[in-house]
Amino acid sequence: MASPRDLNALPTTRAGITRLAVARLASAGVAAAPLLKAVGLSEEMLADHDQRVPARRQVALLERAATALGDDRLGFNLSQEFDPRALGLLFYVMSSSQTLGEALQRIARYSSITNEALVFRVADGGELSVKLIYAGLPRHSDKHQAEFCIFGAIRLCRLLTGSNLVPQRVSFAHHRSGDTGAMSRFAGTQVEFGADIDAFVLRADTRERALVNADPYLNELMLTDCEAALSSRASNASPLRVSVENAIAPLLPHGKVRAEVIARQLGMSERTLARRLAEEGVSFSEILQQLRRDLAVRYLSDGNLHVSKIAWLLGFHEVSAFSHAFKQWTGVAPSQMRLAGVQN
Repeated sequence: MASPRDLNALPTTRAGITRLAVARLASAGVAAAPLLKAVGLSEEMLADHDQRVPARRQVALLERAATALGDDRLGFNLSQEFDPRALGLLFYVMSSSQTLGEALQRIARYSSITNEALVFRVADGGELSVKLIYAGLPRHSDKHQAEFCIFGAIRLCRLLTGSNLVPQRVSFAHHRSGDTGAMSRFAGTQVEFGADIDAFVLRADTRERALVNADPYLNELMLTDCEAALSSRASNASPLRVSVENAIAPLLPHGKVRAEVIARQLGMSERTLARRLAEEGVSFSEILQQLRRDLAVRYLSDGNLHVSKIAWLLGFHEVSAFSHAFKQWTGVAPSQMRLAGVQN
């Protein structure tokens, strides 16, 4: 269990999605307490809505809950059911805004009040683009939280405008196999997985779309409260290792993972990156291999992903090279790992 000091050093969340998952577990007759305990949470912690928890624990809980429920689309399904008012200040400052563009700027500025690990960015260009950035949280470890946030934000846009807005594009950085038809039907467009970014894009003219509950007076009050809440939250800079992992992950299938490329993306020289990683007691190659190992284990748990596809996703040109590397990492062959997962 992390100490209060540890919690201050981590990106934290108000655990709203965790509570939704726990409610889903209860409705299905599945005991939540053992799952919560396994990730360092408890029902008592969740009962206090003012207590924040490490965002990593929410990600871990969602994975375990999805497995226990047999629901591989848990994040998406929860996004279709939740009451937006549960977002508290964030919902009311958005819903009382004048236009959709203004409301999305509010979520970009104030989303850390709800979850410090997730940063929304709204592009000022021609299209109305909403991008989800991970700060201090490894992107490759998450699936359900990302899907909840993107699909939940699309649903929120529709509720706020009272119209069935259809994004031009919807994309996720993680890979998915199997049927994603329900997600594409909800979005109104084909959802892309294994993309470079987590984002959805609306037509430019939706920026000025009026909101059904616009209230300038309430919005001014909400802005004051949100600014106060924001100032009380300490800034959580993304640790360098997590930033490196999040830069590496989308480049793996393209075979473009080199230290110089990642350093350039992070705005530093390759030498500076090596020095700063050494100060943290790790090297670039160690991060790359650990990330490949973690992703390999995750992909192998998906019975629909062929081993050859997994090898490609991890940047290996040959299945034999992937199998050899995996055995070095874990002591077992990929087929053995997959079989063990099925038996468990």
